[in-house]
Amino acid sequence: MIQPPQFKRITFTRPGVVEYASMDEPLIISKPTEVIVRNLYSLVSAGTELACLSGAEWWFPLPNIPGYAAVGEVVARGTAVTKVVLGDVVLTHGPHAGYFKIDTTDRYTGTCIKLPAGLAPELAALARMASIAMTSLRVAHIELGDQVLVAGLGLVGNLAAQLAGLQGGTVIGIDLNEKRRALAQACGLAHTVDPARPDWKDVVRDITGRRGITTFIDATGLSQVIAEASTLVAPRGETVLLGTPRASHQADLTEVFRGIHLPGFVTYKGALEWRYPTFTEEFEKHSVERNSGIIMELAAAGTLVFDRLLTHRVAPERAPEIYAGLKNGQDEYLGIMFDWTT
Repeated sequence: MIQPPQFKRITFTRPGVVEYASMDEPLIISKPTEVIVRNLYSLVSAGTELACLSGAEWWFPLPNIPGYAAVGEVVARGTAVTKVVLGDVVLTHGPHAGYFKIDTTDRYTGTCIKLPAGLAPELAALARMASIAMTSLRVAHIELGDQVLVAGLGLVGNLAAQLAGLQGGTVIGIDLNEKRRALAQACGLAHTVDPARPDWKDVVRDITGRRGITTFIDATGLSQVIAEASTLVAPRGETVLLGTPRASHQADLTEVFRGIHLPGFVTYKGALEWRYPTFTEEFEKHSVERNSGIIMELAAAGTLVFDRLLTHRVAPERAPEIYAGLKNGQDEYLGIMFDWTT
């Protein structure tokens, strides 16, 4: 049983309301496949968590504890847990809570991967966002010399752009926010374009040598952006939906549909990470677990840029302020990490 002093958690109590309070119940290993983790750092996934805070997500009933990217120390484990031992620092899908329990066989929350040597725990939670981004690379067919457009250069979009570059693509990023474009360039992206420019599509076409985009990855989840940018995709190219479309949008989609049918033969693909198994299986090449392990090795080697992406490292008691800031001025925030070590 784990019942330490000041056992705190962040809770969305009702739409728009964030509280930081003590947990009343102790944590007990009740199944042999469970572990209890002392949280060190948890990362905010802005788009998903703001949608949860608004009450818009059916799978997240309020009140509830947000968060699904946490790095912590294993402090208790069941008898059937073999991949980690007490004292291991692990990447998990854990929530914004000082301590939490996970079932290591759960399809959605059971990830528990020991960090590789050389990867700082305060950066490792970013591997969770990179794992989401990597799904777009798994479903796409990006090859050396391909032209890739990434819309939305937040955490997931930035990481998707980095990964697409590692896969051999020439990557162009678009985002309305100048700071995010500059950060993407600092992370190695060769080309960024402001989509507020009236001629932004021509700029993109010029970068591709007027050949068009081979793969378009949308990380905004905005239907208007998807419809507009998809017109840049070259014949037999692909549009990958990495962001989750949420807001409604009314438009004439005939041009988009014609691009799918004739003459473009463009393929649309969904890149929600749960299309792949959570755990590594004998007859499945890809899994969330395998992707996460690969990403952490890349980050430990410095091949993926993580350190520039953390813009806010804050104590969890500041959660109400942070979510209010995200809601009212999201452009000022990118990588927000709650530091539970304080």
